[in-house]
Amino acid sequence: MKFPYYPGCTLKAQAKNFEISALTTCAYLGIELEELDKWNCCGTVYSLATDDLMKQVAPIRVLIRAMEKGQNELVTLCAMCYNTLARANLLVRADEEKMEKLNCFMDDEPDYDGSVRVLHLLQVLKDIIGFEIIMQKVVRPLKGLRVSPYYGCLLIRPKGVAIDDPRDPRILEDLLSALGADVIGTPERATCCGSYLTIDRKEVVADNAYRIIMTSVERGAELLVTSCPLCFFNLDSRQKEAKKLHPEMKQVPIVYFTQLMALAFGLEDSLGFESHYVDPRPFLKEKGLLGGS
Repeated sequence: MKFPYYPGCTLKAQAKNFEISALTTCAYLGIELEELDKWNCCGTVYSLATDDLMKQVAPIRVLIRAMEKGQNELVTLCAMCYNTLARANLLVRADEEKMEKLNCFMDDEPDYDGSVRVLHLLQVLKDIIGFEIIMQKVVRPLKGLRVSPYYGCLLIRPKGVAIDDPRDPRILEDLLSALGADVIGTPERATCCGSYLTIDRKEVVADNAYRIIMTSVERGAELLVTSCPLCFFNLDSRQKEAKKLHPEMKQVPIVYFTQLMALAFGLEDSLGFESHYVDPRPFLKEKGLLGGS
């Protein structure tokens, strides 16, 4: 089963562990993610000015690359890339005039026709593979591991591109349950981590991270799981600043959902935990889930 795949910029830099664990687990499940032959940055965030078509050139050009593959689906991993690509696609599909203007501007490119469907990997796992099949592939159930899913903003908002019910998403919960983990739900699972305020207002992001993490801890969670590299950074690395603001804070590991899949499938070589600020390995070894201990 092969899909055109758009990695985006961050997965080739700070989030290599996200990509490596995803590619390895997908191969294990019989999914081949074939990286686009050439691709550009999607623009990182979707433009809020819908009449500023220049901001739509980058994501639509990515969709053209997928269209050239001769398939009508494009898979991505990063929540930000997914949101930007899916919303740009939604815009031009709904407005033929905007699509025509973009095609005229990119006169050296094939015309985009709106035929590509943007998929997040979680959708592939749920709707095409199926969580029951994934459960059957588990060789090391994450039994006793209390995990709190964190969606953030971009997987479930706005409703037009949400991969699940924006008010009551279950896709991460159901995947984690299939892996054998104990799922801890919290009211903070879809709140904003602070996003790019992390650049010039670290204290705001650190305070958000404290609230999100501690809400999970108070409910019994031992670990948080996400799908967004920026959310990962803000919840993982900003624990340093959060600890200064709140000395009583307990450090909690933050991981990508693909890393937990790799762990449950016995694919330890693809975990990439060494690049985390809060290293999950000592905790997972104590739980008997890593290193055979």
